[in-house]
Parts: sequence; C-alpha cells; structure tokens
Amino acid sequence: MLRTIIKKEIQNNIFSFRFIIAFVLLVVIVPVTILILTDDYVRRMDEYSQRQNSVEQYLKNYAHFNRIGTILVPSQPPLPFQMLIRGLNPDDFILENVFGEFNKDSLPVMFPLVDLTFIVTILLSLIALVFSYDSICGEKEDGTLKLMLANPLSRAKLILGKIVGGMLTLFIPFFISLIIALLIIHLNPRVSWSGANWGTFGFILLGAILYVGFFYSFGVFISARHNSSSASIMTLLFAWVLMVLVIPNLSPYIASFLVPTPSQIKVGREVDRLTSEERDELGRKLSKERQQELQKLYPVLIERLSEADTKERIAKDPEYRKAYEALSKETQAAWDEANRIQSEKANTIRQDLQRREEAQTRLSIIISAISPLADFLYLSRDLSSTGIQNLIHFDRISRIWGQAFNDYERQKLAALQKQNPTEDWWNTPVDMSDRPRFIYYEEALASKIKSSLPVFAVLIIYSLIFFAFAYFSFIRYDVR
Repeated sequence: MLRTIIKKEIQNNIFSFRFIIAFVLLVVIVPVTILILTDDYVRRMDEYSQRQNSVEQYLKNYAHFNRIGTILVPSQPPLPFQMLIRGLNPDDFILENVFGEFNKDSLPVMFPLVDLTFIVTILLSLIALVFSYDSICGEKEDGTLKLMLANPLSRAKLILGKIVGGMLTLFIPFFISLIIALLIIHLNPRVSWSGANWGTFGFILLGAILYVGFFYSFGVFISARHNSSSASIMTLLFAWVLMVLVIPNLSPYIASFLVPTPSQIKVGREVDRLTSEERDELGRKLSKERQQELQKLYPVLIERLSEADTKERIAKDPEYRKAYEALSKETQAAWDEANRIQSEKANTIRQDLQRREEAQTRLSIIISAISPLADFLYLSRDLSSTGIQNLIHFDRISRIWGQAFNDYERQKLAALQKQNPTEDWWNTPVDMSDRPRFIYYEEALASKIKSSLPVFAVLIIYSLIFFAFAYFSFIRYDVR
C-alpha cells in the first residue's frame, strides 16, 4: 500500500505544471552555472600561474629583503571544487590587502556568480515549498483527501507516502541536472577530480538532501495546519524569508552588538606607531648605549671614518676588523632587541583584537545556525575547502611557512654579513632561489567531515523534528 501511495504521488507530481517548470529551471540553470564556473576556474588558474611567474621574475631582479614583504606572500591556487561552489578564497583577501582596488573586479561584487549552494539553498528550497504547500490542505479543498481516507488506509502510511513520493519527484530534475553538470566538468581537459573530491561531493549531496528534506517536511507540516492552500503558501513564504534571508543576514549585526570589538583602524594605527616610530626611537637608544660600551673596549671605534676609509682599514687592520665586526654585531643585537620588545607590545594588541573578533564570529555562527540555510552553507563550504574552516587552515600553514622564511632570512643575512660586514644586505639584491616555498594543501577529507558533523546533526534534527510535526499534525487533521 505504501508503495502504491508513493507511486501515485510521483505520477501526480510529474504530470503537473509545477514539475515541468522545476525541471526546465534546474536542467537549464545548473548546467549553465557549472559551465560558467568551469570557465572561471580555468581563467583563475591562468591568472594564478601568471602571478606566480611574475613573482619569480621579480625575485630574480629585485630580491631585496626590504622589498619582498608585499610580494612574497602565501597564495592558494584555485581548487577544483570551485567549479561547483565559489565560497571564500584566501587569495581574494591577500590581493585586496596588497594591491587594493586596482586588482578588484566590481562586477562579481555587484552580481555574484550563482553556484551550487545558491541553487540548493534558494531555488530548491522554494521548489520544495511549491511542491508541498498544498499536499494536505489542497487535497482537502479538492475533496480527494476524504475519499482516500474512506478506504482502509492508515493516515501514517498516507503522510509517509506523500513525503517520500514528493521528495523523490523533487530530486528527479535535480539529479538529472547534476549529471549533466558533472559531464561538463569532466569533459574539460584542464580539469581533474581526485577521489577526495568525489567523496566531498557525496557528503555535500547528502547535506543537500537533508536541507531540501527539511523544507519539504516543513511545507507538509504547514499544509497540515491550514485549511486553505492560499493561507498555507503565504505562511510558508513568510517563514522562508525569515529562515533564509533575515536570520543569516542579521546574525553578524546581533553578534557585533553583543560582543563589540575595537576599531581595526585604531588598532592598526597603534601597531604602526609601536613598530615604527617607537621602535626606531628605542633602537637608536639601545644602539647608542651598546656603542658607548664597545668604545671602552675598542677605543679605535671612536674615530670617524668615511665608508671608503672604513673598508680600507678593515682590509689592512685585523684589530679594527674585529672591533668593527663586534660593533656591527652589537648594533644588530640592539635593533633585534628593539624589534622584539615592540613586536611583543604589538602582538599583545593584535591578540586581544583577534580574541574579540573570534568570540564575535563564534557568536555570529551560533546565531546564524538557527537558519538551515546557514547550516548548509557552512557544511558545503567547509567540506569543499571554500569556507571559514579553510581560511583558518590557510592561516595556520601560512604561519608555519612564515616562520620558516623568517628563519631563512635571519640565517641568510647572518651569512652575508659575515662575508662582507660593510655591505647593506637588507637593501642589496641577493639570490633567494634556495628560499622555502609556500605549498598549499587541503585539509584531509576525514578531518573536514569530522568538523562538519555538528552541522550534519543540526540538519538531521531539523528534518526529523518537522517530519514528526507533519506526521502528528496530519494524524489529528480534520478532513471534513
């Protein structure tokens, strides 16, 4: 009997006008979207390669340690899954900070590209409501609900058959459009997916099923609480706007009100003052103190010589060379100490700002998680390495590389200074071909799944709750 109800529900939906509209929309929009995103992925890959080549060429000609701060920065290559989900890219933030608006294309900001998350969260959720809003009250208005229940048919089987049949009907055009989209991706010779990408796609698809299942169950529940289809659809649209548009967009503002953070501009100015003006003042003071101490040990340092005379005397006088090397060493140590002291002060300010911002972000995520849209976005983007979790991962491996490069820079400068103590190696081109390279790698799939389990749980709970609400509402529904 249950199979008969499911079959009847599928047949009724397939031959309806709304199914035709949904089929045409999905089969057209999904492949076209993936075609555009695939072309955008290839373009971004070319831009990434050109950018890396430009950096290498620059370093061959102008590899000054004093000039590479905004050139030699970590960079993430475009990921294959960005052909389905755009999400967040660390490179977008880096390019904006380094190059400003010159490198920004305003059109994607004004008209952002549609991707799989938009199709699922907006288009599919609305289609689910269109399919379910009259599933109970509509049949009551037509008089068919009373006729079905006049037969030896339990309400439990009827509501279960309607939900299962309706969802299967809804996923027919979606799965067909996804198959076409995947063919477009894999027919492109410049695109290749790994096993981890396929695993990620499977889990995102499972999340999409839970998300759409929630909205379909919610639609059946509202339909079972109304006697007319017009009242049902108006209630559903109000709830949809609240869950999909209002809650996610208001959550950052609510979090910023509850957990305020200091102005980044003020913090940046204070950090700049500590690491520039105050650092220079402290560095000159410490250098002067150490020079005075050295002059007591090496009276020859009291003499004032030109740069040419200094080089000549270093070459001829071993004692003077020893004194000059000691002076250079102590001067560098004084500036290192000044940098350390001021960096600690600046880091304290930065860490305080970071703690407050992280607390604000966590609260914003918790508030937005009330919305199933936010839950699916967090799930899909974190699994595809295009979300907040990947930004944290990117920052972590960038810091590891940054520490390795700082160690390399210190050792390289020390070796060059020992080779020629009179040369200003900080502003002199040097060979950096042996430097540590930044290599981006994605988090392991198992790690991403583990971090996404709470969001999976929320979507499952939402779906089960509203399935139960729909079930018990129909059990007590007055069909007269």
